[in-house]
Formats: sequence, C-alpha cells, structure tokens
Amino acid sequence: MDRAGLLALLEAHARRWPADTERAARIRDFIGAHEDCFLRTCRPGHLTGSAWILSPDHESVLLVHHRKLGRWLQPGGHADGEMDLLQVALREAREETGLASFTTPPGGDPLDLDIHEIPAHGDEPAHLHLDVRFLLVAAAGEVPRASEESIAVRWVRRERLGDFSDEESLHRMERRTREVLGR
Repeated sequence: MDRAGLLALLEAHARRWPADTERAARIRDFIGAHEDCFLRTCRPGHLTGSAWILSPDHESVLLVHHRKLGRWLQPGGHADGEMDLLQVALREAREETGLASFTTPPGGDPLDLDIHEIPAHGDEPAHLHLDVRFLLVAAAGEVPRASEESIAVRWVRRERLGDFSDEESLHRMERRTREVLGR
C-alpha cells in the first residue's frame, strides 16, 4: 500500500465509522504534512499499527501488559517505514504475543483510529502515535507468550475488559467488535 491507498482507506473508514471523521482528518493531514510520518524519527509523532486480537471463539481479547507504559493494551507498534499499516499490525501482533496465524474480517479495513501522546522516556521526547487499529482473529491451538516489551500477555473475556482497563479507546474497539460481529 502507498500513501494514496492509505489516504483512501482512512476516508472509507470515516464513512463507515462517522465518529472517527475528525481523527481520520487529523491523520490524513499529518501524512500530508510529514514526508517521514512512517518513521519513528518523525517529530512530533508517527504512524503506528495495532491489533485487536480475538480468540478463535470470539469470546476473549488478547491484551499485553506493556512494560514501559505499565498498562494493559492491545499489541501494536511503529510502522518503521512500512506504509501498509495492516502489515504493521500483523507484525506487531506476532512479535508481542508469539502467535503466528491470524484471519482478518473481509476487506481488512481498520476497526478504529486513535491519536494519543506517548510520554517522554529516557532520551525520547513526548510524541504522538497516530494509530490505525485492525481486528484480527487468532488461529486455534496457539499459545500466546509475552515479549520483552511486555510484563504479561493474557486472554481477557470480552465482558471483563473493564476489570483490566478503563481506556476509552479499548472499550470503543470492543463496542465496534460487537457491531462488526453482531455480538
């Protein structure tokens, strides 16, 4: 995927999810203003891809307890030059969970968009992550494992998400998952 393809994907996403219209516009504007937006060296931020991973039976979501941020989150990370953010989400899902195989809903369209600030850490200044998030379903029979970036990885029953996080964006992805799946 190239920039034009990503911009078209963002426009289609905003039509599907009108609540994301402003976030989609901000991400499109950022892409237009920053030639290096796919690189983590881009300041004041950069594009990222994330995965909202469902268990094969769709009853649970896989969360990682992020070591640096100290919170339960969905797997995701930096584009590092890759313009196809679904491929970024798949790469990060594999790296951060140890799972190898996933399916995506037909079309592979984003489930959610989020723009959030990453706090300064060490020599790294605070910056924005402009995150494009995709719904993935894990293959049966695989066992997740935590990566160096995480303290733990855990399947969480979807109805118990609130026990692990009060992050609105995670709850928004869960609501959208119910809409996409009809449950």
